[in-house]
Amino acid sequence: MTRLISLFTLMFILFWQNAMADLRQYNARLENSAWSIPTASKLQCTLSHAIPRYGDALFTTYASRELNLEFELDMLRLPSHYDVAEVFSVAPPWRAGVKSRMLSNMKILKQFHGELPQETAWEMLTELEKGMQPTLYYTDWSNPNDKVSVSLNSINFHKQYESFLRCVDDLLPYSFDDIAFTILNYKKNSSRLTKESSKRLAMIGEYLKAEPELDLVLITAFTDSYGGRYHNEQLSIKRAERIKTFFTEQGVEADRVSTQGYGEKRHIDTNQNVLGRAKNRRVVIQLERTL
Repeated sequence: MTRLISLFTLMFILFWQNAMADLRQYNARLENSAWSIPTASKLQCTLSHAIPRYGDALFTTYASRELNLEFELDMLRLPSHYDVAEVFSVAPPWRAGVKSRMLSNMKILKQFHGELPQETAWEMLTELEKGMQPTLYYTDWSNPNDKVSVSLNSINFHKQYESFLRCVDDLLPYSFDDIAFTILNYKKNSSRLTKESSKRLAMIGEYLKAEPELDLVLITAFTDSYGGRYHNEQLSIKRAERIKTFFTEQGVEADRVSTQGYGEKRHIDTNQNVLGRAKNRRVVIQLERTL
């Protein structure tokens, strides 16, 4: 009986060693587990974890009306075919007895980095906060005999995670798309914006402080038909130039701001009533940038 037990134990050890030999593991060790925040602004926050010999795990969120989060596995060697990776929350070696838990599946796309949606990304962060190790398992695309595991280490995570959360809390509550095309309106026979338009312009200015290097800002101003054509043309130019000055004060280079004043041309509504004239007294702001 003793010999039988010993033989069984030996067979189990040999089986486990062979299984482990076919599993290539990528993870940061205790001494080199590094978390950092390469990007922190009012427009974007990124929390990064370096995985030696594999790449980087990136959690990124952007300025927006809605809370958002993306996870990207930035691989040094991109996949050569399509597959599916299983994502688990795994206990570190020093937490023996804690069960692993499956979180999600991640599609592996040919020649693309791995990505996970917002729900799974936040869940991975909370698992790291608890000291667990989010781990992905898949079959190697260049060697079908090997399994691959990619783990995120929670060592040195908490301090950078707190800084990341503070960055997220400081993000602007609107995105580039929300302000890329804006129509502002003016008070009658004045270069002063209406109260609502002043608030809108302040939003654009706050965005430009965070991202002053836009490709181009187009400012086009118009008036209603009261006051004479020449007067209205000069008034529209004055309005456009005033907006340009505001933008350059936010850090946008003057040669990237183009202005035009059309006066009472190109009405968008009637000039026969107060509401129509108020719509015609406008400036259109278009922001352009290279993606």
